Amino acid sequence: MGAIVEVSLTSNKDAVLKAKEQDIEKALETIGKVAVRYAKELCPVDTGNLRNSISHAVDMGDNSVVIGTNIKYAPYIEFGTGKYAESGDGRPTPWAYKDPKTGEWIWTHGSKPQPYLRPAIDNHLQEYKDFIQRELQSES
Repeated sequence: MGAIVEVSLTSNKDAVLKAKEQDIEKALETIGKVAVRYAKELCPVDTGNLRNSISHAVDMGDNSVVIGTNIKYAPYIEFGTGKYAESGDGRPTPWAYKDPKTGEWIWTHGSKPQPYLRPAIDNHLQEYKDFIQRELQSES
């Protein structure tokens, strides 16, 4: 008669999934920090307020990272204004505003776009993909 063999199986599925989730979060955090650095390098500087406000947030619910700023004028820098607005729906006629530094009135047709957020992402997509791939292939 043959020997009795007992087999016991243990699932480590939850531990493996948790480890991979941590790997994804680590990759997204790295991407956020690097993208913010690139955006700050590209950001036009007058007072430094816009550049200093650029930050990132990881959203594990969506497995995503967002870089951006809460400065109200940021979209005008990124996309342009007036006749230079990328969307094509900027004000077509010139206007005047009072320069807060000098008090002088300045006529303008708008400002050309100076993208700093989009290129910080678009120009480095392969680098960001590599971060994710490295983290997912690493042993946790």
